[in-house]
Amino acid sequence: MNRLKILILMMFAFVSLGQCTEKETEKAGEAKKTFTNPVWDGADPWLVKHNNEYIYCWSAGNGINISRSAKMTQKGQVKKIWQAPETGWNRNCIWAPEIHFIQGRWYVYYAGGESGPPFIHQRTGVLRSKTDDVFSDYEDMGMLYTGDNPDDMASNVWAIDMTILEHKDKLYAIWSGWIKQETTDATQQHLFICEMENPWIMKGKRVKLSSPVEVWETGGPLNLNEGPEILKNGKNVFVIYSCRESWLVEYRQGMLQLINPDGNLLDPANWKKSGPVFQGNEQVFGVGHCSFVKSPDNTEDWIVYHSKKSTKPGWERDVRMQPFKWNADGTPNFGQAIPAGKAISLPSGEN
Repeated sequence: MNRLKILILMMFAFVSLGQCTEKETEKAGEAKKTFTNPVWDGADPWLVKHNNEYIYCWSAGNGINISRSAKMTQKGQVKKIWQAPETGWNRNCIWAPEIHFIQGRWYVYYAGGESGPPFIHQRTGVLRSKTDDVFSDYEDMGMLYTGDNPDDMASNVWAIDMTILEHKDKLYAIWSGWIKQETTDATQQHLFICEMENPWIMKGKRVKLSSPVEVWETGGPLNLNEGPEILKNGKNVFVIYSCRESWLVEYRQGMLQLINPDGNLLDPANWKKSGPVFQGNEQVFGVGHCSFVKSPDNTEDWIVYHSKKSTKPGWERDVRMQPFKWNADGTPNFGQAIPAGKAISLPSGEN
C-alpha cells in the first residue's frame, strides 16, 4: 500500500473517531439533564435544604447518618453522627430520624426502643449539635415526653415519626403515637401535637390532632396515621401524613390544612382533613413518609418519598423524588407517582 492510500485511510479514521466522540458527548450531555427513580435504597427519607446544600438524614447500623451535598439527586460526603448506646431505652430499633436547624443548632429527632419485635417500646429522642456545623459532634438531649402527664415521666407513651413545626415564633412537635401504652404493636396510631418550651422539652399536654376515620385511611388490618411532615405555601400550613398500613400497597398520603393561621394550632377544629393527596398506582406501590425541598435555584417544589419495591407485604423500600405544583387555592398538587426508570428532568439549577 502506497503512502497516499495510508494517509487517506488515516484521515478517514480520525474523522470517524471525531464524529463518534462528538455524538457520545452529546448523548452524555443529554443524559445529565435527567435522572430516574429510585434514587437510592431506604425508607422514611428526610432531605432538607440549608445554605444551598442538601442535608440527608437516615438510620443505618443502629445509628444515624447524614450526608451533605450540592445536589438533590446525589448523596455527598457521609458521616455517622450518632450510634445507639449498648444499654438504655434507646439501644435498639432506631427509626425515621429527621434533622432540623433551630436557633443556630442542628436537632435530630428519632424513634428508638429497648427491643423488638414486638415494637412496643418505641419513644422519641433528640440529639443536638455542638455548633452550627451539621458535621459537628452531637449530644444526647434525652427522651421527649409524649404522654398525658408531663409530671410523670414513667407514664410516657409510644411515639414515632416526630417532626417540628415553627409557626409565629413558636415551636410545635407533631408525631404518631398511641392513645395509651399497649402490650402489642398491632395498635392503632394517631397524630398528636404539643407546643415546645425549647427544641428538647415539651410544654404542656399533648393534643390528638388526627385519627384514621375517613374511608380512604381505613379498611385494612390496622389503620394508621403516621409520618407527619410540614409543608408551607405562603401563609398556608399543611401536615402531609401517611395512612393505611406501611407494609401494604395501599399506603398513601393524607393532608391536614391549618384553617386559621392566626388561630390556635392546638385546636383540632382548626385543621381540615382531606385525601388521599398522593398514592401509588399499578407501577408504584405504597407511597409514604415524605419530605419537601426546593430545587437548587428555588424555582421548583419537590416531594421526596419512599415506596415499596414490590406488591409483596413487607418493608423493602426505596427512595424517590419528583416535582409538584400548586392548585389555584394554594393546596399542593402532587400528581401521579412516576414509575421507576422513567426519565425525570433534573431539579432546576442542579446541573
